[in-house]
Amino acid sequence: MKTMLRFTGLAGLLFATCAASAATATTTPPGSNTAAVACETAVADTLQDMRGKAAHEVQFVAAKRVVPPTAGDNITLAGQGQYRARAGASQPFNYTCSYDVQTGKASGVVLRENEAPAVAAEKPWEPDLTHVSPEACEAAAAAALKDQYPPAGAIRFQSDSRSLRRASNARTSLEGQGSLERVVGMNPAPFTYRCVFEASSGKVVSVQTRD
Repeated sequence: MKTMLRFTGLAGLLFATCAASAATATTTPPGSNTAAVACETAVADTLQDMRGKAAHEVQFVAAKRVVPPTAGDNITLAGQGQYRARAGASQPFNYTCSYDVQTGKASGVVLRENEAPAVAAEKPWEPDLTHVSPEACEAAAAAALKDQYPPAGAIRFQSDSRSLRRASNARTSLEGQGSLERVVGMNPAPFTYRCVFEASSGKVVSVQTRD
């Protein structure tokens, strides 16, 4: 947890005085809405001064704003907010601020950054090999090639080229490479293939080849 302080001249003393007097006063002073706007502006400016571009999209939680009963010409506010850090995560913070009713100025800003909630790491994808059959995929790919090249000769698959990937709708795809004699006796030409398996049954729902 990190605490940031910024006081401006006499405002630091006023802040301490207001905090002490809040415990004995019995009424909430007028102008609290104006004080809230001024204090939240001062808090946002403080964040920009201290964090620069690392702090943007500063937001305040109105329901968490507290204006303790205060005596005299100073209003002490406390509240909560958050800003968007450079990495994209929301950084929550608490703040207190002193507002001078006579001058209309806010000072004595105290910021305390809270620990941001941890984001659960996404579990690495792991294919269910129980429902993936390379032989079924290669048989389907061979049939597709024979449909495309009726006089095709030998069709060979490179087992070391196989790779599994996550497909849409919780399915699994198997990709690989091979070689094909478009006509018996011709030099083999390379091709690639891709099969998509149904997750629950292991059925080949689609096959694609490219040469």
